Amino acid sequence: MADKMEFNEEMATEYDKGIRRTLPTYDSMFRLVQTYLRAHTAQQAHVLVVGAGGGNELALLGPANPEWTFTAVDPAPPMLDIARTKAAALQMADRVEFIGGTAEEVRADNLHDAATCMLVLHFIADRQEKLRQLKAIRQCLKEGAPFVMATMYGNPGNPAFDELFALWKAYWLDSTSLSQEEVDEMEKTVRALSFIPEEEIVGLLSEAGFGKIAKFFTTNMFGGWICQAT
Repeated sequence: MADKMEFNEEMATEYDKGIRRTLPTYDSMFRLVQTYLRAHTAQQAHVLVVGAGGGNELALLGPANPEWTFTAVDPAPPMLDIARTKAAALQMADRVEFIGGTAEEVRADNLHDAATCMLVLHFIADRQEKLRQLKAIRQCLKEGAPFVMATMYGNPGNPAFDELFALWKAYWLDSTSLSQEEVDEMEKTVRALSFIPEEEIVGLLSEAGFGKIAKFFTTNMFGGWICQAT
């Protein structure tokens, strides 16, 4: 058990380090996320966190909002274990329900006051599956509840997309000890993710049952949208 905990702690450290290198404005983005959720919920909000593995959303939102409770959903058991470990370390495990799976596994009668889905959508390859998951999130929310989503996005056929990728690679070379060859391999992996244009993301959100859609954040190939359940 001790070995497992040490392994999870190491995984969590590497995950935290990696996400902040991948998205340099990660923490600033979450400050805006928190502000938006606070502005559109009561003090005692019940928040659905989709893709909660790693526990970053819990660590960033939980301590500063002691009356919030969370449903943390993730299909990857090792990452959900990391989230459990972080919640326990922050003494907020009693405020979090952990569910292995997707939003579809959340009880239909357990409506939430708000939801987040941060850096998940680009891992879902099929458009219809993206829509299905967004609809499942909508079904978990009360009418009017705020929803925040961030994802990598863009049109791979656009020359501007290649310029953004070049900047992303340059940042990794500038801020880490990785070699050019290692960063080139990373590029292959990231380019294999599911990038879609901004207008298609807005269309999916609208089709899934969200309104008042607005882009609140962008850094390089990452974008964030705020909206509300209709």
